Amino acid sequence: MAMVFGLLLSSPAHAAGPAYVALGDSYSAGNGAGNYDSASGSCHRSFSAYPYLWKNAHAPSSFADTSCSGAVTTDVTNSQLGPLNASTGLVSLTIGGNDAGFSDVMTTCVTGSDTTCVNRVNTAENYARNTLPARLDATYDAIRAKAPNAKVVVLGYPRVYTLNVFCVGLSDTKHRKIDEAADVLDSVMAARAAAHGFVFGDVRGTFNNHELCSGDDYLHSLVISPSWESYHPTATGHSSGYYPVLNANS
Repeated sequence: MAMVFGLLLSSPAHAAGPAYVALGDSYSAGNGAGNYDSASGSCHRSFSAYPYLWKNAHAPSSFADTSCSGAVTTDVTNSQLGPLNASTGLVSLTIGGNDAGFSDVMTTCVTGSDTTCVNRVNTAENYARNTLPARLDATYDAIRAKAPNAKVVVLGYPRVYTLNVFCVGLSDTKHRKIDEAADVLDSVMAARAAAHGFVFGDVRGTFNNHELCSGDDYLHSLVISPSWESYHPTATGHSSGYYPVLNANS
């Protein structure tokens, strides 16, 4: 009996995952993934977005999702950090695209000429290189101050288009320039994340050959209603594009 009792004592209980807080913009919230939490209102948080997929798989000791559609870095700092504390073990976020005006980039490129698109992307890239780093630094500093013990995973943005394939819609020039913008944004985010000791989760690999024009898209193209789903990951984009990267880096 003593041996049996000893064996019972030696069998560890299933440990809960770390206290987890999800922050960020529409790519974190899950615009485009469907299955929306009606209580989240215009933040359009989805139960099929990568934070909920991680939560469901790992049973964290606590979970909070304050991500919101349209958020910029100052929104994270000013209104999303409430759940963070010294017990927080994991933080994830995608932020920066709205600061650089990526939504306006897509609108301009869809409605304007090649030249207009290229010029608008150049403006966004200049912002990403010259202004965004300080904004990311301030946001990352605020996260670390509130959650000093957390592992922080910064997830980037996918390229939007598969290149060198026939695709009805925007021109090849626009496709290439929009993808270039995503690369610039990701490079800036990766550098600032590394400077703060955070992990950068690069989703361009998992989205490779699943961008628009691939024939197996993980992203929505232009959506008429609701328009805010346009150029955002689908539910599959979250489950097969974002979640594996967060899971591998958490």
